[in-house]
Parts: sequence; structure tokens; C-alpha cells
Amino acid sequence: MHKRPLQDYDPIPNDMRAYLRNYDYTFSKKACEWAVSKMRKKNSSTGQSEKIETWTKEQVDEILKRNNVTLDNNIGYNYVYVANMLKADKYRSSIPDESHLALGIKDVIDDVDCSPYCVFLEWMAKMDGNGIPIEWEEMM
Repeated sequence: MHKRPLQDYDPIPNDMRAYLRNYDYTFSKKACEWAVSKMRKKNSSTGQSEKIETWTKEQVDEILKRNNVTLDNNIGYNYVYVANMLKADKYRSSIPDESHLALGIKDVIDDVDCSPYCVFLEWMAKMDGNGIPIEWEEMM
């Protein structure tokens, strides 16, 4: 079941408007937790999709610290979302180890031709494109 594309909404749903008023186009802690809870990783041995074991903010902070990586343009929990997204999609395949993962997080967060809001906007577009409704009221 696919929902309508975001641009079809006029006006913006009240719950979405309330979220954006509070957090703009960035991940709050609850929004990040909700988004990451939807992530899946393909198990290479079974070929099945399975939930990932998510990293907390503290765990991502430790990964960055251990690898001497500092983020210049992070807002809110965007980097925690990116870390978990990279874990689900690329870690231990095209991103072979933790040091490259830390650099990958920095590459996404500090991308010079993307505003700090790109991470959240890309996530919204992905959810919209996959027909997955965003539960805005759960993120407040």
C-alpha cells in the first residue's frame, strides 16, 4: 500500500507541522529512534532482511572519538541517524571497518554541497517514495 506523495498534501498535516516547528528539518532523539527502528539489513548468509542492532548517541560519539573524527555541521541527532543508516546499508561491505565508518559519517554530515537539513529531507523522501507513513505524533 502506497500513500500519497508528500507534495499532494495541502495543507501539511498538523502533526508534521508541529514537529517542524519544534525541530525544523532535523532529527530529534525520538524521530531518530523511530527512523532507525525501521532500518533493516540483509543477512548475507540467509538472504533475509532483519532488524539492525541500533547504535545510541553515546555509542556513535565513542566511535567518532576513537577515530579522531569531528563533525562541523551536525544538527540534532542527524549524525546518529547517518551512523545507523551506514551500519544497515554499507558497514562491513563497502565500508570495511570502524575508521572508515567514522569518516563516512563525516562525509555525509559535512558534505559541502548539502545543507545540514539534507539528511532529514532525504529520509522524508525515502519514506515517501517507499509509501511508509511517518508517525509524526510519535516523534514529539
